[in-house]
Formats: sequence, C-alpha cells, structure tokens
Amino acid sequence: MSEMLSQEELDILLGGLTGGGGATLTDTEKDSLGEIGNISMGTAATTLFTLLNKKVQITTPRVSATTMKEISGGFTTPSVLVKVTYKTGIIGDNFLVLKEEDVMIITDLMMGGDGTNVSGEVTDMHLSAISEAMNQMIGSSSTSLSEMLGFMIDITPPEAYLETLSATDFKKYGVEDDAEVVKISFDMIIGDLINSEIMQILPLNLAKDMVSKMMSGQSVEPVNPASEPTPLSPPPEPKPQPAPVAQKKAAAPPPPKREQPVNVAPIEFENLDENMPGMYYNDISLIENVPLEITVELGKTGKRINEILEFGIGTVVELDKLVGEHLDVLANGKRIAKGEVVVVDENYGIRITEILPTAESNT
Repeated sequence: MSEMLSQEELDILLGGLTGGGGATLTDTEKDSLGEIGNISMGTAATTLFTLLNKKVQITTPRVSATTMKEISGGFTTPSVLVKVTYKTGIIGDNFLVLKEEDVMIITDLMMGGDGTNVSGEVTDMHLSAISEAMNQMIGSSSTSLSEMLGFMIDITPPEAYLETLSATDFKKYGVEDDAEVVKISFDMIIGDLINSEIMQILPLNLAKDMVSKMMSGQSVEPVNPASEPTPLSPPPEPKPQPAPVAQKKAAAPPPPKREQPVNVAPIEFENLDENMPGMYYNDISLIENVPLEITVELGKTGKRINEILEFGIGTVVELDKLVGEHLDVLANGKRIAKGEVVVVDENYGIRITEILPTAESNT
C-alpha cells in the first residue's frame, strides 16, 4: 500500500486551500468580521437616518469567502459600485454594491423629495449624491472602528461608478477576477421605500488585517494609567509596638479654636452718571469715517437643490417684488430706506424715496 497522498487527499487535508475560495476564512474570522460589520453599519444607519429623515434599519451581516468572479457573475444588470479606500490605521480598498433604484431613491430623499422620483437612469448627480452619503456613513463607522480597535482609522472620499459587474474588468480597481475576497451582505430597509440587499466586498488580506488588529487590540488593550492596578507585593512586616503604660492617661484633645467674626457689607459701585466729565463722549465725529456697505435688494426667492441644478443660460428666476415696486436699501444688512431704479448716464442708480424710521428698519 502506497504511503503517498493524492492531490485530492492533500486538498481535503489542507481544507481546500487550492479551490473553492471560502476555506481560507475561519469561523472565528467570520465572527470577528460580523462583529466589525455590526458596529460599522449600526453607526452608518444612524448617519443615513440623519441625512434622509427616514427610519433606517441595517440587519445583521452575513459573511462568506468567495472570489470577484463568483460575485460579479450574479450581476447582469447595472449596479452602483462605490470604492472606499482606507488610508490611515487600515490600508486598502473595499467596495459597496447598491441597486440602481436604491441609489435614485436615496438621492431623491437627500434633495428634499419623497423618494418616488426614480424615473430615468442613474446620472452623475446620483453618483455624486451617493458618494457623499457613503462618505458620511463610512466616515462615521470608521470613527466607531477607531474606538473599538484603539487607533485612528480614516478614509479617502468614496468614488461611485455605474457598472455591470458581470462585464467589469476589476483589474482597473486593483482586484483580480479570481482573487479571493470576503463578501459581507446586509439587508437595508429605509421606511417603506427600500427593502433590499447592500453588499460590502473586502480583499481577503484587508479582511484578515482587520481581524488581526481587532484580536491584538483585545489582547493588548491599553489601560488607563489612572486606573492601572499596581503589582502585588508582600505586605510589610509589622513594626514592634511599645508596651502600653497603664498609669498614663490619654491627653485631652485641645479645645476648638473660635473663628474670628467676618464683617459683611454690600458692594458699592462708582456712579457712572452721564454728566460726569471725562467718562465718555457723545460725539458722532468719532465714527464718521467708519465704512458702511450699502446694498439695494431687488427681491428674494427660495429654490430647492434640484431646481438650482436645472439652471442654465437664459433661465429666468422669479423674485417676490412686483414691477415698479419700491426697492429696499440696506446698510450693513439693515433696511434704512426705500427707493426706485433710475438710469444715470447709462448706469443704474437708486433714487431714495423714503427714509425708514428706526423701529421699522430693524425689522
């Protein structure tokens, strides 16, 4: 009987390291990554709630080891791929994958809509909005990770791309198609608008680095010097006590000292009467040369971000003033007068028609 092992037997003994992808991640590492994901996405959900003003729930993560090729094969329609780079504390790229419709709903909510404006295709505006949302979400989760691991973690601004993953060459993102990666899946629920999966992809070496630093941080956790226990040492030997003397009486305690009385009197301030010479001057000439900014306000209006983004050359912005109505004249932002537009030597000017009283100018 031969003592040589076949390649298949070697693969079985080594836990399938030459194939299958997932055997290189132990159960302990999966649990640790799940804990990291729980803390990160819990903080991210709170940040997203603040951005959208909608209840956000992100469920417990599901962790598995796979390859980029296996993941991308399941995405035959366009998705939004968000690249996030850790630059401090943890070094490396990871990716978030979101559905097109989810990105459009989040963008609409960020712009003050009700989340129903999801017609058309994902544009640069959607990619910019989701990049900012992810920047704040992952930024806040990095802060939570910093507190958990005990060192600073920071990211670069995320970059969002519209990709059909099954046709994407991931080498341009620094990842080989057959490279082993860790897939962390979450269910994301936003109000009654979104109930779908968001996926995070970590290169295997980055995932193992995070777990390693988490485990070492737990075992070598810094201790607050103020609360650090002192090492145990043997108790000091008792000193010999003198024999008690029976005939000596204990000395009586000294009588308490009597406190000296304190004189208390109300404080008196100097009278700052305006008639007292030399106290201050009521002289307007002291501020005659102080410059004031004079502004003529043609009118006001309010616009949403999505309306401003539609501005172009020739767009007419309607103001709240009627044609021929008097315009407000402001000095350093305070209304002081009203006037009408005139033309002086081909230049616009304002003719003062009314000086406002002090009470009205302050309103």
